Amino acid sequence: MPDSSIPASVSTDREHTLAGPATLEGTSLHTGQKVTLTIRPAPGGHGFKFRRIDLPDKPFIDADVDRVEKVERATTLASGSVRVHTVEHVLSALTGMGVDNALIEMDANEPPIGDGSARPFVDLIKQAGVEQQESQRKTWEIREPIHFDDRNGSHITIVPYRGFRVSVTNLSRLGKFTQYFSSEITPETYESEVSSARTFTFYEDIKPLLDQGLIKGGSLENAVVIRDEEILSKEPMRFENEFARHKALDLIGDLALSGKRITGHVIAVAPGHGPNTQMAGMLKKEYQRMRSMVPPFQLPENEAVLDIKDIFRILPHRAPFLLIDRVIDFSSELKCTAVKNVTFNEPFFEGHFPDHPVMPGVLQLEAMAQAASVLVLRMPDNEGKIGYFMSADQVKFRRPVLPGDTLFIEAEIVKMKRSVGVAVCQCLVNGEVVSSAELKFAVVDA
Repeated sequence: MPDSSIPASVSTDREHTLAGPATLEGTSLHTGQKVTLTIRPAPGGHGFKFRRIDLPDKPFIDADVDRVEKVERATTLASGSVRVHTVEHVLSALTGMGVDNALIEMDANEPPIGDGSARPFVDLIKQAGVEQQESQRKTWEIREPIHFDDRNGSHITIVPYRGFRVSVTNLSRLGKFTQYFSSEITPETYESEVSSARTFTFYEDIKPLLDQGLIKGGSLENAVVIRDEEILSKEPMRFENEFARHKALDLIGDLALSGKRITGHVIAVAPGHGPNTQMAGMLKKEYQRMRSMVPPFQLPENEAVLDIKDIFRILPHRAPFLLIDRVIDFSSELKCTAVKNVTFNEPFFEGHFPDHPVMPGVLQLEAMAQAASVLVLRMPDNEGKIGYFMSADQVKFRRPVLPGDTLFIEAEIVKMKRSVGVAVCQCLVNGEVVSSAELKFAVVDA
């Protein structure tokens, strides 16, 4: 399939897989074996999986940080006695090019090294083509800094950011090769700014690596060697800061083992496969902790949590008139799901009605309006402003909301013209719609 099968800009709303299979042959870096690698399409929610087709039963290994076994000069995954080595370049290429689901088949235990960069895998992905799937892409919005450092001086921090950005400082024994690279990561920038940066090593490290049984397939065809202040390479440096760019390439691939796409700014000083996979583990653990805060429910697809403190920073409402406890999900910048836990102690139950408590319909409308306000007031141009309720149309109340119910409030902005917008909203209990409305509002200066 021609290169034009790659979308000019991959949609962030839906997952993507390969349009068809594509095959690459070559030599592996560390084992020196000949290997044939084929990337294949996979269904929505599949993620990345490796398959060793050279072994009996052709076993699978998930691209999961829990499968990381070794991080010596490359990232190795293991499931029982089955292993795949040096997974970071192919995972980096798939992630960077906007692919969410793929099966990676190999007839050896390591992908081909190519020229030491991820460019051969990018070319392979372009040969296969990328196509959109029906499943919505889940992207985790980092809302609080996450930090890792180790005793060897590596530091990785992920801070809130609207896109996905990677900034890397590569430290060198000689200051000459200390380099910095920073870029927003999109399929376009990944291909042009990251993918072709080659792996590198120091000359004095080569013999110890060979003594460990590593880099058997290594040569100046697929790596850059640093000897004192001299660069040994078959071609000129591809970038002035090629080493920092390759560190970014590895970092993207290793973080993919967390299993989550994120919006955030990854800032790394002296990263390596050990620190990278440690951060991937922290991401997975923190994501699981965040999801444990959400009651069981079939949620929309994009994920971030705003707790009550975050809501206080966005909305002017306070008890007893703040009617959302938490925002648990964002399907997009214009759609969210909020939660209100309806308890018997709500002040409105004292008079509505003491012997048969029912949540007033007008307060369900207000909860919808507050969820819509969160969406609007999070927009950069609206920070610090206030949303005023203007009208409610097509209002329907389908069943009572009682003490003990958990109210899920879905809001979607369907129209926004200057300072006036329209939101379509509904409240659900146990997956059933209990009320719905179309709300109009105005955003004004506080």
